Order: sequence, then structure tokens, then C-alpha cells
Amino acid sequence: MWLLLDTMRVRRETRGVTDWLRGTWKLIAWRRIATDGTVSYPLGADARGLLIYTPNGGMAVQITGANRRALATDDPLGGDAEARAGAYSSYLSYFGTYELQGETVVHRIDGSLYPNWCGEKQVRPFTAGHGELVLRTPPMQIGDGTTVVNELAWAREEPQRSGTALGNSAA
Repeated sequence: MWLLLDTMRVRRETRGVTDWLRGTWKLIAWRRIATDGTVSYPLGADARGLLIYTPNGGMAVQITGANRRALATDDPLGGDAEARAGAYSSYLSYFGTYELQGETVVHRIDGSLYPNWCGEKQVRPFTAGHGELVLRTPPMQIGDGTTVVNELAWAREEPQRSGTALGNSAA
């Protein structure tokens, strides 16, 4: 009986967190913290991003460096390969599904700008409260051998009011 009641309590608490997590989140900062305490910003301190958790378990994230240079082509798949590589190196994007497991959110990636992530799952410990969500990666080694934790801070995006959608503002 106690096990059943405890299981029901955990499900209710998880459902409450899941409900709270759903929606659209705006990037506050993506910090990369090295074991020596050094902080860097992979796409710049002024990077922008959007994280979406849907009611049916879908998720998507887009993060871009600010002030990216336009390419000298109207074809997003054409033009100079080196210029495209530079542009796409200042952008991170993936989509898939999510689920909560205790104090972590698991992203199962269906598609990604970085193809190595497709079919992978990413486990993200998180903290949340007061309209802010902070996701962290487990410690990982980056290209130069440094061990880092990526910390992505998000603020809940407020729904737009009627009449303020694109092109409909009264301004």
C-alpha cells in the first residue's frame, strides 16, 4: 500500500514538473565552465536561442551566435562551402522527444545540424524555478582536452497577446 501511494506521489510530482517544463524558453546564456573555473561562451555572450517542449513530448532547440554574416547566395545549400561551414559553425539546432527522469530531462534526438547526434540521447540534469530553467551537460572533454560542463540558462517566454503577432502590432 505504501509503495503504491509513494509511486502515485512521484507520478504526480513528475507530472507537475512536466507541466511546468512545457512551453517556449528563451536563451539567457550558454556558459562553458572548465574544471579550473574558467568560463567561456561557445557562441558568444550575446548568443540567442529558443527551446520548445510540447505537450505531446516533442522538443526542439535552436541556438545562434549574434551578428552572423550573411552568405553571398540566396541558396541555403549553395555558394561557397567554406563560407557555409563558417556560418553553420555558429548555429546549433536539433529536435526530437523528451522525457523527465527524476532531476534530469532526456532529449532523444531525431534530427540535428550536427549529424553525430542523430539517434542519440542527451541526459541533462536541470534546476528550475522562478521562470528560469538551467540545463547542464555531464562533464565532457572538448577538442583541446579541457574538461567542461555546458550550462544553458533559459527564461520562460511569455505567450504573445492577441494582436501582437508578426505584422499585427499596433505600433
